[in-house]
Amino acid sequence: MANGSGRVDLDGRPVKPITICMIGAGGFIGSHLCEKLMSETPHKVLALDVYNDKIKHLLEPDTLPWADRIQFHRINIKHDSRLEGLIKMADLTINLAAICTPADYNTRPLDTIYSNFIDALPVVKYCSENNKRLIHFSTCEVYGKTIGSFLPKDHPLRQDPAYYVLKEDTSPCIFGSIEKQRWSYACAKQLIERLVYAEGAENALQFTIVRPFNWIGPRMDFIPGIDGPSEGVPRVLACFSNNLLRREPLKLVDGGQSQRTFIYIKDAIEAVLLMIENPDRVNGHIFNVGNPNNEVTVRQLAEMMTEVSNSENPEITSDKKSVHIASKMLEISCQVYSKVCGEPAPENPTIDVSSKEFYGEGYDDSDKRIPDMTIINRQLGWNPKTSLWDLLESTLTYQHRTYAEAVKKAVSKAVAS
Repeated sequence: MANGSGRVDLDGRPVKPITICMIGAGGFIGSHLCEKLMSETPHKVLALDVYNDKIKHLLEPDTLPWADRIQFHRINIKHDSRLEGLIKMADLTINLAAICTPADYNTRPLDTIYSNFIDALPVVKYCSENNKRLIHFSTCEVYGKTIGSFLPKDHPLRQDPAYYVLKEDTSPCIFGSIEKQRWSYACAKQLIERLVYAEGAENALQFTIVRPFNWIGPRMDFIPGIDGPSEGVPRVLACFSNNLLRREPLKLVDGGQSQRTFIYIKDAIEAVLLMIENPDRVNGHIFNVGNPNNEVTVRQLAEMMTEVSNSENPEITSDKKSVHIASKMLEISCQVYSKVCGEPAPENPTIDVSSKEFYGEGYDDSDKRIPDMTIINRQLGWNPKTSLWDLLESTLTYQHRTYAEAVKKAVSKAVAS
């Protein structure tokens, strides 16, 4: 299957090799999508990004079986004249580029708006003018708050799915007031969606819009000071991972009552590959891509992650032991790493913090994000498979291993000095 022989689409037609211009290929989603395309398809990828750390294993060495099918171009799409030429070279453009960390929405609203709307404008324009197909990545945040959230807490209709399940073609997009700058991201994403849709209606742009619902897995986000900046607040799962690794209480914003669904990255990438290879079934559609079966409150997520982290999973246990032994042997008391080395879990595994304290002024949130799966199931026959426990176990195993490797490097550095 790796050479593409025998690949057929959902209607039984042979899949022809295409060239894909992937903007944001070096990120979490892009790295997993590149892996999938290289290992299972004959397609070529022009990988555009500012960084390539997460796809280095696909680029080096140049003897890899897919070496002639992936090219990395170090580009910031804000101001690079090569962008249109690369889009012209491809059959399909996939735009993954975005600022998409909630902590940035109300602290860096201008950057957030520019990144998610202004910087995406040329991509849409070049695809439309050159008759190139576009898969644009949006967000489940475009839905904002549910209708049910505006009803009294004891109102029976709050429990009616019609008031909280989010549908691509009927659910309204309800945001907070302008002073709640947390909605700068959702608003920018919604406006670029409307622009893409309008290009389709007026200029026959072939487009597909993807609305991800909390895609989770290895390489997602960053652990501060380990595989990302020491300062900064990552998204919820990475925040909790960071607390668990450092033996700190997990911080629940406003009590952790918001409800979310989580989907394993490998399940989600299966859906994207179906979109890539079945253009006739996806052109002009917006797709929710999530797992409504994996619904929890943020508080329940914290409890489950603590349970997974403390479980007898041999891979997680092995990484914990390697960190502990290396540090004990060399009596390292490194400020960043020492807390994980054999200390017991905190007495209070969670603490409540206000959104103002955690995110700053101007934060607001949606209550529920439960995707309706009717359209993607009808068009692509796709359903997610991985349970919440399994996806958390896979993600935490990866993050424990990353943390263990960071500790070992710190140990080696300390010995050398």
